Amino acid sequence: MNMILLWAIAAVVFAVLEGVTAQLVSIWFVTGSVAALIAAVCGAPIWLQAVLFFAVSLAVLALVRPMIKKQLKTVRHKTNADRCIGQQGVVLEAIDNLHTTGQVKVDGKVWTARSSDNSIIPKDSLVTVDKIDGVKLIVTPTE
Repeated sequence: MNMILLWAIAAVVFAVLEGVTAQLVSIWFVTGSVAALIAAVCGAPIWLQAVLFFAVSLAVLALVRPMIKKQLKTVRHKTNADRCIGQQGVVLEAIDNLHTTGQVKVDGKVWTARSSDNSIIPKDSLVTVDKIDGVKLIVTPTE
């Protein structure tokens, strides 16, 4: 197969793959394929084309990925619910992870709750909120 055609197809396939995933998976290989394509057009041997493909792909990955990841970093915004973390609450319904039962009242609000260590926590026990998982509080018994 003609190497020019191979590198052109590789560049297109990697570009389409990147467009479909949008996860910065194969954009590095597009640039490597283009570098190898240019080498093929200039008549470079196949081994040099392959070396250029890998070298350029790795160089672009090493140089550009940290900058792009920094730009795409999502910022977690705290909500009012986050203030429950670390607070104490009272168990209104026994917490049993196996049977998916449990309710806790914290800061005047009733939450669905699960035990952080899978232990059963009886009704009227005091608990401390460890974290929030979706709309459930993850709690541990308070000594």
